[in-house]
Amino acid sequence: MEQLTNNLVDWLRKQVKESHTKGLVVGLSGGIDSAVVTYLIKRAFPEDSLAVVMPIKSNPNDIKDANKIIEDSGIKNYTIDLTQTHEILYNEIHKQINANHEWQANKSQINDANLRARLRMSTLYSVATNYQYLVVGTDNLAEWYTGYFTKYGDGGSDILPLIDLTKSEVKELAAYLGIDDSVINKVPSADLWEGQTDEAEMGTSYEMIDAFLNGEDIPKKDRTLIESMHQKTEHKRNIPTQYKFKK
Repeated sequence: MEQLTNNLVDWLRKQVKESHTKGLVVGLSGGIDSAVVTYLIKRAFPEDSLAVVMPIKSNPNDIKDANKIIEDSGIKNYTIDLTQTHEILYNEIHKQINANHEWQANKSQINDANLRARLRMSTLYSVATNYQYLVVGTDNLAEWYTGYFTKYGDGGSDILPLIDLTKSEVKELAAYLGIDDSVINKVPSADLWEGQTDEAEMGTSYEMIDAFLNGEDIPKKDRTLIESMHQKTEHKRNIPTQYKFKK
């Protein structure tokens, strides 16, 4: 873990140097992935790293955890409450579509959730522009493979330091970095709606996904689900499809 940490810190510094930027910013949810990134960017750029907490009707415990991570890491930070912004925008979208009697109520929860993620992404990039920082994503290998992220939301970033690490490897790294056990062991949630958890939404566990990614034998139902998620979300891992004009 010491070597991995040193390699990641060196890699983060290289990305900033090659992009001619000045530092790094991450959206801090209070979960393990964003906690690990927070600690890493603070190590890489002690004076030019920033964590942004962006509650949207968020669980108070997540905000408490985020503040604990900030306190323990010593990183510079902002809290930008997007609850009202989200409510105004979502209600206006609903009003306009519903006026045409075309609002799909069965899609309202995921619509609401994706808008939260995309508002957070937009906020991070506004902060990043101000400081001339890169936006650091928090997706790990399990999330990336299954497509468990919002396109142009939490999937929108400049660099992804954890992209090759399974969830279990992220936990090992978190323990090495000294992140509090309460954060390491908390139930993973993307804070997309009240009571939402990653594993309940996906229908399988990170343990199963990690085992699959490591080439281990897992129950057929889990394997089928994981492979299906990967296939259905291929578009998320690619740049937009481009029309090529043949001259």
